[in-house]
Amino acid sequence: MIEIDGAEKSGSGTLVRFAVALCSLTNQPMRMVRIREKREKQGLRPQHLVAVKACAQLSSGRLEGAEVGSKEITYYPGGSISAGVWEWNIGTAGSATMMAFTLIPLALFGGTETRFTIRGGLFQDHAPTAFHMGKVLAPILGQMGAKVSLKMIRPGYVPKGNGELDVTVEPAKAPLRALVKTKRGEIRWIQGISLASHLAKQSVAQRMAERSRELLAQEGYTPCIDIVEDTSAVQSGAALLLWAHSTGGCLLGFDRAGKRGRSSESIAQSVVEGLLTDISTGATVDRFAADQLILFAALARGQSRYIVPSLTDHIESNLWLIEKILGAGTEVKENLISIDGIGFFRK
Repeated sequence: MIEIDGAEKSGSGTLVRFAVALCSLTNQPMRMVRIREKREKQGLRPQHLVAVKACAQLSSGRLEGAEVGSKEITYYPGGSISAGVWEWNIGTAGSATMMAFTLIPLALFGGTETRFTIRGGLFQDHAPTAFHMGKVLAPILGQMGAKVSLKMIRPGYVPKGNGELDVTVEPAKAPLRALVKTKRGEIRWIQGISLASHLAKQSVAQRMAERSRELLAQEGYTPCIDIVEDTSAVQSGAALLLWAHSTGGCLLGFDRAGKRGRSSESIAQSVVEGLLTDISTGATVDRFAADQLILFAALARGQSRYIVPSLTDHIESNLWLIEKILGAGTEVKENLISIDGIGFFRK
């Protein structure tokens, strides 16, 4: 049985989600202790609990000690991955996208198409948003041979959540391909999505888009930004994503959710500055995809190599986790990450 200290490295809930996902794929029992012990609210939160239970459902596995607040769980995977149609409701504004990210690796090796609907938060701080996952991460995974599509049915914001995300995953026909991105090339164009729910009178989406265009024009870019006025969310909210395409086939994005006290213009300023900062480093992936891609690179066949904007706790944590659970070799040389994938595949 694999023993994992949940307070190691970043000590975040990401360790719990990803560890359970990888152990489900490889059919390795696991015990994790000191879960999120470094956090103010220690132990499993509702969004972590729903995610690990979903992994257990997909693999016909068994969980012990899995409840809100628990700092120790034991997990026995069932040895199989069930495809099909699934639905989960986090019940809070907890991240539906983080849960989707946890389940995608399992769905890739489920044998037939898998579709799942997740209800929860889609736009919030400190978690990948539905826009970034759909416009940046999923296309990069497509370059590795993974066919993943996302559709936002309804936005969900803090504090009420109740957003809805549909994810469809086609089964992999072979091991994923290694991702080799060591030369970014020039930025060809920049796209964007400016979303506002129940804020049309305040012109929030329009203002975020206009300010983004002004700031990017100062750097010589003419972005194409779609404006989305939504009335389906259960509360008012906003989100902005900008993403860049390079001549080397790279995608880099930056986004931010709205929040009380954040003006439309300040959101645009933050997103433009974040994207331009990542671009200025010469990175081939953005700061968010940098750690998200690690799991997929570890499962792929061959060596993945890509340049990150900077090294983070999440990168260090995910590299540590794939070494511990998968035995994948890793190397970090300045901002270049190299991962020797295990060529995972289930027939």
